[in-house]
Amino acid sequence: MVTKVVHKQIRGFVVIWLVISFVVVMVTFLAIYFTYTSERFEPGSGNPLPLATAETVVEAATEVMVVLPSASPQATFSPTPTRLAPTMPVFLEEITPEPTATPVPTRTPIPTALPVEDRRYEVGIQVEQSPDFNAANQDNWYRSVSADLGMRWVKQQLRWDQLEPEAGKIDWRLLDFVMPSAQKFEIRMLLSIVAAPNWAREPDVDLSKHGPPADPQSFADFVAAILTRYPGQIHAIEVWNEQNLDREWTSAHGLNAERYVALLRATSETVKALEPGIIVISGAPSPTGIDDGVTAVDDFEYMERQIEAGLLEWADCVGAHHNGYNVSPDYRYLDIPDDPTAIFRGPFTNQHHSWSFRSTLEGYAQRISAAGGDTKLCVTEFGWPSSEDLGGARQGFEFSLDNTLAEQAEWIPKAMTNMEGWGFVWLAFVWNFNFGPQAGYDITNDNVPYSLIGPDFTFRPAYDSIRAWQQDYLARSDS
Repeated sequence: MVTKVVHKQIRGFVVIWLVISFVVVMVTFLAIYFTYTSERFEPGSGNPLPLATAETVVEAATEVMVVLPSASPQATFSPTPTRLAPTMPVFLEEITPEPTATPVPTRTPIPTALPVEDRRYEVGIQVEQSPDFNAANQDNWYRSVSADLGMRWVKQQLRWDQLEPEAGKIDWRLLDFVMPSAQKFEIRMLLSIVAAPNWAREPDVDLSKHGPPADPQSFADFVAAILTRYPGQIHAIEVWNEQNLDREWTSAHGLNAERYVALLRATSETVKALEPGIIVISGAPSPTGIDDGVTAVDDFEYMERQIEAGLLEWADCVGAHHNGYNVSPDYRYLDIPDDPTAIFRGPFTNQHHSWSFRSTLEGYAQRISAAGGDTKLCVTEFGWPSSEDLGGARQGFEFSLDNTLAEQAEWIPKAMTNMEGWGFVWLAFVWNFNFGPQAGYDITNDNVPYSLIGPDFTFRPAYDSIRAWQQDYLARSDS
């Protein structure tokens, strides 16, 4: 009898334990179910969201927002959603749920390198603004440069005397016209700034020629006004142009390299205080065989004087020019083979480095290295002229008659390849994109034979060869 009672009590205990366990399990299940089901609804919509599969997780992870910040933290930009290539590796984090909801941390995009930190070799081009301030024309120029040629650098030259003819009264129309178009096509801008206005010049100097200001800080202040008006939109500043020539640097002190470096220093200090990411480029000397100390100083000698005066301390990049004559970019000046058919005989009868693109740039690089520096060159003008389709050339420019359009198309990309291989060139700017139509194809204009756009707005063969080179370069550099 006792045994039966004990068995009955045990059975009752087991039943009660099973019932209690079942209730606990059901309550727990329902709590978990309703909790996680509520999280599968988009807040406020009442619509259920599907559970993520492995495929949808990967697809979502590959749909990212790529933000391309401009050169300065002051600049604004519009992010553009871009689907990355399916082969790009996807990194997923394992997230452990917490008892209470916590906000998902926002990832700060890693900014692209500032211009001064982006040391890649790149080729840009000089583009003359639309003279009638036609925004559609300007957009077409920059669209061709950016979308078709594949370049992201443009050079724009500014004459200070035209923009600020009266002290403190700056005419912003030109830059207000150009800069929005450059921003639209995500083009980096090099401004080459020259020619002090009369009010800023030295007393009793010949004002019929371009020249420096009496006070270098007045030039630096003008540059500062530009950077303040267009924050983050200027990526490089070239301080002056061909200052070893009297026609560009008429001064009471003559062609003085030390005074040029004082101008460079004042400008560099001002630029770096405002936007340290901007590349400061020293003014490019003109390759010249004249060395009389009055009308011109030999560019090699002038470069040495600049370096001795502290050029390399104040320039991120050393400016250089070479607008080719009738000589391939491959030849050093001592190795130029004679061309008996050439109309212009200079390179064949008078051996001098200034005839040679290669010798000139190598000479600058050698002088920088000899001074213990490693500053690279920024070739702010280079190109080869051709007058084959222009019907003539002005006196002194007969070498443009020696160059065919085919040679122009061959030599410019060849120079681009050489500069890439040499390793001492940072930026190079083709001279030029559109001076032909802007000048009405006037053969007395020195810039017209270099233009990539020929008569009747036709693209010369050099345009296509430069585009092909750029496509190949971008494919190589991105791989």
